[in-house]
Amino acid sequence: MVTVMPDESERSASPERSGPVGPMVFKAACPECRSRFELHAAALMLAIGGSRKTTFYSFTCPECGSAVRKPAGERIVELLTGGGVRTLRLTSVPGTL
Repeated sequence: MVTVMPDESERSASPERSGPVGPMVFKAACPECRSRFELHAAALMLAIGGSRKTTFYSFTCPECGSAVRKPAGERIVELLTGGGVRTLRLTSVPGTL
C-alpha cells in the first residue's frame, strides 16, 4: 500500500493553509526484502490501463534493488496522480492483441 504525505521540510507553518504543500513523499514497502521506506514522486511510475489488471504503479526498491510492480485501485491512482507521479496511459490498438 502506498500512502502520501507532504515532505516534512516543505510543510507550511501557517495554520490557515490546508492540504499538502511542496513535493510529495510516498510511503511504500518492498515485497521481496520487506523494507519500508519513503519515495519521492520521481521514483515512482503509474501505468493506467483499460482494466484493474493493467493499472499499476512501479518503483525500484532502494534497499535490495528489486523491481516492484503493484496493482493500483482508484484511490491509489488518485493519490499518485495528485502527488505528481509520472503517469503512462496504456491504450490498445484496434485489431491487435
